[in-house]
Formats: sequence, C-alpha cells, structure tokens
Amino acid sequence: MKKIGILSDTHSCWDDRFALHFKGCDEIWHAGDVGDIDVIRRLEGVAPIVRAVCGNIDSGTVRRRCPEVLEFETEGVKVWMTHIGGYPGRYAPGVRRMLHDCGARLMVTGHSHILKVMNDPELGVLHINPGAAGYHGWQKQRTLVRLTIDNGDMKDLEVIELGKIKI
Repeated sequence: MKKIGILSDTHSCWDDRFALHFKGCDEIWHAGDVGDIDVIRRLEGVAPIVRAVCGNIDSGTVRRRCPEVLEFETEGVKVWMTHIGGYPGRYAPGVRRMLHDCGARLMVTGHSHILKVMNDPELGVLHINPGAAGYHGWQKQRTLVRLTIDNGDMKDLEVIELGKIKI
C-alpha cells in the first residue's frame, strides 16, 4: 500500500502546508510547471520518492531533471503523467493512443489549473488533475490531492484546499 501526494502548477511557490499534508506519503508526484527546482528538492525532504514532469513554464534545471512524460508502475497500477494531456473526451493530440498503448490505469496531468477527477470507462483510466498549488494563474482555489494505491486498487482520494486566491 502506498499513499501518494499529487500537486501541479506550483510556479516556484513553496507552501509549508505541502509538507504538512504530504507527511507520511510514500511518494509525491508533481505534474509540471514546477518553476524553481527548489520546490522539487523540498518535496524530496517530505517523501522518499518524488516523481515530476516538466511543464510549459519550466526551463533550465527543471527541464534537465524532469521529463515531459513519465510512465511507471506502482502497487500494480500503471501510471502515465504529463503536464499538458487533456482529459477524457478532450485529450491532447496523441494522448489517447499513448494511454492505450502503455496500458495506463491512472493518468495525472496539470496545466489547466482546474481540479478534475474523472474516469474514462472506454480506456479504463482514472484521470486526475490536482489543480494548481501555486498562486500564479486563474484558479480561485489552490488544491492538492492525496490518493492511496493498494495492490491495484486506487482508493481514499482526498482533495485538500489550501485557500482562495484573491484577485
């Protein structure tokens, strides 16, 4: 069994509540637009495994360290993660085929700053976009997601609200 913390679109923002809410997580996944590589380094102090993809605002150190796409398996679940991937019914070009070909059961994306959790019954994929954890963007609420994966079962998904953005 693994507890997973998921975030995206930090845009160089560190909030000590990331560590508070992800304490005890076995892995943390960052779905791009990291901004400053120090965000990743600080997450590595919270969980033993940190997986991250780069996003469209990332450059330099983040791009050298974080690929555009990650495919991996954890607790019997094949995961496919990228920053700009769309969502069921509105996938980015080529994404549906990649999900099918790799046999993904869980798709994690960012970019939209919109929290979205939905199933694609046709592909058998659960899509998670944790929304935006940073302050930059158009989101009204900063969010994180926690999820438990246990022997192929994805369960106990929690949405954590960090507060409203003042516009």
